[in-house]
Parts: sequence; C-alpha cells; structure tokens
Amino acid sequence: MSPPKNAAPDIATLAHDLHAGSRAALARAITLVESRRADHQAAARELVQALLPQTGKAIRVGITGSPGVGKSTTIDALGMYLIEQDHKVAVLAVDPSSARTGGSILGDKTRMARLSHHEHAFIRPSPSSGTLGGVAAKTREAMLLCEAAGFDVVLVETVGIGQSETAVCDMTDFFLALMLPGGGDELQGIKKGLVELADMIAINKADGDNVKRANITAADYRGALHLLSPRSEHWHPPVVTYSAMAGAGIAELWQKVLDHRKAMIASGEFAARRRDQQVKWMWTMLEQRLMARLRTDPSIRAKVRKLETDVAEGRVAPALAAERLAEMLA
Repeated sequence: MSPPKNAAPDIATLAHDLHAGSRAALARAITLVESRRADHQAAARELVQALLPQTGKAIRVGITGSPGVGKSTTIDALGMYLIEQDHKVAVLAVDPSSARTGGSILGDKTRMARLSHHEHAFIRPSPSSGTLGGVAAKTREAMLLCEAAGFDVVLVETVGIGQSETAVCDMTDFFLALMLPGGGDELQGIKKGLVELADMIAINKADGDNVKRANITAADYRGALHLLSPRSEHWHPPVVTYSAMAGAGIAELWQKVLDHRKAMIASGEFAARRRDQQVKWMWTMLEQRLMARLRTDPSIRAKVRKLETDVAEGRVAPALAAERLAEMLA
C-alpha cells in the first residue's frame, strides 16, 4: 500500500540519502523544512536533529549589495572559482520581497548560468511566503541540511535591505558587502549600519574605464571605515576591488575570507560567534512558535481579534493588551 500523498517522509531514509549526497533528498529535505504543516514541521525538527552531528563544518558567507551591483554575477564567478578549488558550493537566499509578494527574486537560476548547471553546486531560493524572520529561520535550517549533504561552502544572498542584512549577518561567519564604483558624493548615501556589519567591502565592476573610479571609491570607503568601530578587535575590514564579469580579483577576494576565518579561529571569536548564533536562532524559533499559536489556535484567535479591535478603537492600551496576550500563552 503506497503512503498517502504529501505524507511526512521516512526520516531515517531521508537523512541517509541526504548524507550520501543525493541532491533530490536535499531538495526534499528543504521542502520539508519550509512546509507549514504541523506533521511536516515535526518531521523537519527530527531530521535536523538527526543530521546535527554532520553540520557546522562549512564556511558560511553572507553577501549583500544594492540592485545592479552584480551579486548574481559575483556569486556565479566566486562559486565556479571555489568548485575549481575542489569545494562544493550551496547558494541560499534571504528574500524579504517573497514574504510580501509571494514571488522569489532568486527563483530564476539563469542569473547564475554556470553555477546552476554544475553538479557540485546547489542553488535554492528562499521560501515563497512568510515573515522575514520565518524566511531567515528556514534559510538557517536549509544551511544545516546543505552542510550535512557535503557542501563545504554556503553562500547566503540577501536581496533586500535593512533587516534582511542583519538576519544574514547573524547566520554567517563572514559578511561581504558589494558596492559599485562611484565618486565621493555617492558615499553620502552610505548605510552606516551595513558598513558596520561588513567584514569586507568589495567594489565590483573594476574593469575598463571603471578601474580608476573603483580605486577612488575603495579609498573613500577605507577612510569611512576608519571612523567606525570594527565588529571585532581581531579583524579590520578590508576594502578590495574586483571584476565579477572578468573574473579579476575573485581569488584575492576569497583569500580575505580565509584570512578572516583564520584570525577568528585563532582568537576564539569564531567559536563564540557560532555559539551566540545558535542561541539567537533558538529564541527566534521560539518567537515564531508563539506567534504561530496566536494566529492559529482556535481558542485564542477570537480573543486576539477582539483585543486588536479594542486597541485600534482606543478602548484598551497596547501595553495591557500585550500583557493579556502573554497570559493566554502561559
């Protein structure tokens, strides 16, 4: 007798197949993690727990940059370079636009033409719905699954701004900010928060007539970084130039990632940062579970709606309403 359609999979078999390097098993596992069904979520937790000993060994790199900066071309070039160095590369996305519209910017894998067709690469867009926190949490789970499947470099792309950058920074070992060549005036629009998060700033499109502008921009960013406190006393974020289209500077860019990893491990900060990320992740998951219960528990949902109405119409103070909601979850 065949199992019912969409039934939760056999976890032991799925874990075995995934650990053996089955791309189909990895895709199924990530789909399971992204599912909102209660039985699928329970199976996903069991799967991640079973695979936990095989995780944590990959180099996790977050990559951000404004539209047009060349993130896709950079990831394609960097990914292919890493594969040439005998790495297996997974690309994941944290996409807040998918939480708003249901679409996924990374859904079109043709943006990474070479990488998407390589057997040693795996590209996965973010979930198609949910809050940014939910998307980020699912990306964390997907990262662990990719590590268990043998991918030793995980590139996490943020295609949004603001909160999504912080989310990616909180789940990776190295945070890379990509910038475009430009004059000093363009630095007035610099996002101080982003630069403070960055472990390195890389100026793309440093080719042809842009080389001089890229070098000037790099010098301007170096000056700006000297005015800010670095994230770590053991690492001062470098500013480099490169050309993703021409492939120039990609090897040097990756070497900086390795230099950072070496410095962080030597100082003990690498392990401390990973531990902090795990604890943050736990609290994020807990917050999600509590919010999900408020939205889905029939015995609570009607009371929540009434409280929302009372707050909106000024009959109940937001602080008191929040306290009553907390009591419902006790």
